[in-house]
Amino acid sequence: MAQPKKKTSKSRRGMRRSHDALTPPNVIFCDCGEPIIAHRACSSCGSYKGRQVINTEDA
Repeated sequence: MAQPKKKTSKSRRGMRRSHDALTPPNVIFCDCGEPIIAHRACSSCGSYKGRQVINTEDA
C-alpha cells in the first residue's frame, strides 16, 4: 500500500476539510414530532429507532 512521502501540514489538512462544514446536518423528525439529528436519541421522548433508550420520566 502506498505511503505518503511527506507529512500533511495542519494548514493543508484544514483547507481540505473546510468544505465539510458547508453541508447542513441531517435533520429528521422523531415519532413524537420533534426534529432531531439523524442517528441520535430524541432528547424529548428518549427513543431511538422506535425503542425507548433514555428514561425521560424522572426529569
